[in-house]
Amino acid sequence: MVRRPVAWIVAIVLFVEAFGIAALNWLLGIVADNQRMSLAGLDPDMMSVSSKVGGVVFGAYFALCGVVALLVAWRDRSPAGLGRVLLISVAVVHALLGAFAWGLVGVPAFLTMVVVLALVVLLLMTYDKQTPAAPQAPEAPDAPDAPADTSPLTPPPTPSTT
Repeated sequence: MVRRPVAWIVAIVLFVEAFGIAALNWLLGIVADNQRMSLAGLDPDMMSVSSKVGGVVFGAYFALCGVVALLVAWRDRSPAGLGRVLLISVAVVHALLGAFAWGLVGVPAFLTMVVVLALVVLLLMTYDKQTPAAPQAPEAPDAPDAPADTSPLTPPPTPSTT
């Protein structure tokens, strides 16, 4: 099965992204602070701090999603509740990042986002909740004059109590 390896790969990718996005935003905050850059008259110190805080928050979000994927891989069970919501939201984030990356960064960044999106969706789909099979009644012997109607709308035969 591909369920556990995909979950492990998603966990590793999300942890790498968490570190990467936090480090990139921290670096951008340092650059904005050192250059005393301002955007439309905003305070450079505020831009620097907000970039660092945003990087830490976004990195923590990716790390939390990575923890959910790690738990899915470890337990080999479907994510439930908040974990499932987090994995769906990280899939949506990667779809949006891919759309922005196409226009702003280029095709390689877009393809990277699409691959991560595909891995997260594959993780969610392979661990889809499965309904247990209903117990089947013992089969009655075939009657020679029984109708051959096997349409899905025909109700099942009632078991005899003899």
